[in-house]
This record gives sequence, C-alpha cells and structure tokens, in this order.
Amino acid sequence: MSDFFAGQGLLINGVTHLAPREALAAIERGALLVDIREELELGMKGFDVPEVAFVANSTLRAAFGQLPRERPLILADSVGLRSREATAFLQRQGYADVASLNGGIVEWEGAGLPTRTGELWGGQCPCQLKPRLPEGGGSR
Repeated sequence: MSDFFAGQGLLINGVTHLAPREALAAIERGALLVDIREELELGMKGFDVPEVAFVANSTLRAAFGQLPRERPLILADSVGLRSREATAFLQRQGYADVASLNGGIVEWEGAGLPTRTGELWGGQCPCQLKPRLPEGGGSR
C-alpha cells in the first residue's frame, strides 16, 4: 500500500475505509471513484463528481484490468459491503492505492455530498421496469 490514503479513514483488516467527506477530499486530490453498483442500481441515484468509473461488482473479477493502477481508487457501492470485498480483491491483484467508501452512496448522500438523480423507474414487476417519462412526455 502506498501513502495516498495514509492517515485517512479506518484501516480494518488491511482495507482503508473512508468516510464520505474523506473520500470527496481524496477525489479532489486526484483519486478516481469507481462505482461498482449493478446497472439497475445506477439509474436511481449517482455520485455527482467530475469523474466516475463504472465496473459492476458482478464483472469486476473479469474486468478489473480496465482500472488504472497508477491512480488512487475509491470503490463505492450502495452501503459499503461489496466495496470492502472488492477493495480487498484489487489489493490482492496488486493495486496499491485503493480504498472503500464507508456506507456507499447512502452515507454519501446522508452527509449532504453531491448526488445526481437518475431516471425514476415505473412498472409493477421487475419484468416491466422501464424509465418513467417526464410529465407531458412523449416517447423514448
């Protein structure tokens, strides 16, 4: 592990867990936020930061090579459970500067940090999920 995240967050079993404000400060210093939520989760609410990489947790083991090794990474999910495991996985793959966002987007939003709202989903069962059209609508 390098020094980018030294002295920040909580170090638990070798994984650095950053509070939302610590993560935002790290992003402002050049860290890349990696959102590992699944596609369905992304349409509801997102991190409103200048740059976000999207690699679904379900594909991370096959696609981790897309992530830059020379840049600090902060992995984020909905509540911080999958990002902790994904961070440990990337460390085992040789990523030196990687941390987990404690509490995911739920805590990020709870801290009043910038989020963007995606499309709201309509339909009564998952097989009928579709974007809800804006009032006065038209079709997509």
